Parts: sequence; structure tokens; C-alpha cells
Amino acid sequence: MALRFYLGNHLFMNWMPYRIRHAYLRRFCNMRIGADTSIAMGCFVTGNFITIGSNTVINRGTYLDGRVPLYIGNNVNVSHGTLIQTLSHDPQNPDFVCIEKPVAIMDHAWIGARAILMPGVTIGEGAVVAAGAVVTKDVPPYTIYGGNPARFITDRSRNLRYKTRYFPFFDTDIQ
Repeated sequence: MALRFYLGNHLFMNWMPYRIRHAYLRRFCNMRIGADTSIAMGCFVTGNFITIGSNTVINRGTYLDGRVPLYIGNNVNVSHGTLIQTLSHDPQNPDFVCIEKPVAIMDHAWIGARAILMPGVTIGEGAVVAAGAVVTKDVPPYTIYGGNPARFITDRSRNLRYKTRYFPFFDTDIQ
């Protein structure tokens, strides 16, 4: 199993076009990827429990931890350098045991650049996580959270009609 992810992360995620990259992730890493979803070059994927909906963009440099279920909905934008963790350790435990909790990002959510989502959080429908935020607790639907730890900033409009579709050439921001 480790060889599949090694090849995926070091060959397919860095050198192959979208179609080949996505086919590899579906076939050999058991990812479920919806239509018109793009997973950019330079992402790091681990674990067999990742589901991504349609019209979702996972930008370069994102870490997707699917060792415990990771669900990402439709029309979600995960900006570059985001870290999504489903496992951590208990610092108070003398045996440094693992804490395993699923993560869910619901439809029309937007995760800002270099945000960190910790195990067990749910990002509600239409919610925004600001760039650099560290999310340790659930983010309610249609709210904007930011900071470390992430806190409520303001509400977000519920009138969202967009579909995210982003397939830039090579490893650039140019389409």
C-alpha cells in the first residue's frame, strides 16, 4: 500500500496531467473524485478514505489526510498550501496515542491559502476559512472564520450560485 502512495505523491502528483493523475488516484488510491474536479500538481495524498465531490478545486501544495474519512463536497475551493489532518496525537498521553477523527468540508466552502484543519472538524456549507487560519472546532454554515485558533469574523451571503472549475496548465495559475 505504501508504494502506491509513494508513486502517487512523487510521480503522478508532480508529473502527470489531470486525467492520468485522477485516474491513478481513483484506481490505486481508492479516491472518489467527482466530475469537473481538479486536484493540482504538488498535492500530497495519503489514506484510502477520501471523497471529493464535483466542481471542486484542490490547489497545489495541499495535504489531504485520508487515513480516517475525509469528505470534501461540491463546488469547494481548497486554496494552495492547505493542511487537512484526520490524525494527530494526544500530547498528554504518556504513550503518545493517535487521535483519529474524520473531517468534512461541505458544499460551497472556501478554504483560504495555508489554512490548517485539525481532526474532527466540519466546515459548514458556504463557510469560509481565512488564509492562515487554524481550525480546531466546527465552522458553522455561511460564516467566515479566521485566526489562530479560528474565530468568527462575520456571516457570508447565502446567495451562492457559482460552480468552481479550475484546470490551469502545468504548475501555474494561468488557464
